[in-house]
Amino acid sequence: MSDNQQAITEDQRRRAALIWDYHQMHHQLRPVDVAIGLGSHDLGVATHSADLYRAGLFPTLVFTGGNSPTTAKAFPRGEAVHYREHALGLGVPAEAILLEPKAGNTGQNITLSREVLTAAGITPTTVLLVSKPYMERRSFATARKLWPDVEILCASEPLEFDDYVKSIGDEKLVLDMLVGDLQRVTEYPKLGFAIEQKVPEGVHGAYKSLIHDGFTSRLIAS
Repeated sequence: MSDNQQAITEDQRRRAALIWDYHQMHHQLRPVDVAIGLGSHDLGVATHSADLYRAGLFPTLVFTGGNSPTTAKAFPRGEAVHYREHALGLGVPAEAILLEPKAGNTGQNITLSREVLTAAGITPTTVLLVSKPYMERRSFATARKLWPDVEILCASEPLEFDDYVKSIGDEKLVLDMLVGDLQRVTEYPKLGFAIEQKVPEGVHGAYKSLIHDGFTSRLIAS
């Protein structure tokens, strides 16, 4: 642990695991018309997208995402471009991948990917969103708001909470991200960005207590 990382108590880890589980939709996967790999700092999204393509779950894969302050260093040519290169290296054929290289947030990921699909002559009725594990619910709520006439399924790398923390290497950052995404799940419907999602009382209590404990770096400004 580096000097600027905060030690996490077992109780904080337990509360974070509640939020982690809530963020995942636990959808039963089946074949769909297209998949959309949502750009982020996590190359695991591209890896899992490639795995699902090779498993025969979809014929067409859109990678979406431009650059952001948190990804520009890791993916200087843009999230979608690097995702595509990674998937090609894992055996996904170039003709199966469409590229959306401009999106800067989840709403743009959905809207601009839809435009790319339309330009390619594809009008899906079922769409699989592949995201970071803790972003499934927010991406689902966003897509249901912006694209209500398609059936949305969600997937992410099948990692347990502790394994994901180890893969990132910074416990406090992961807890901050879990808290920040839950805030967006609750606040974005009020702004018209997403459909409302019921938050169980225990999950809400865990969220409030982690904010009290200082896991706030990914909260949006009030």
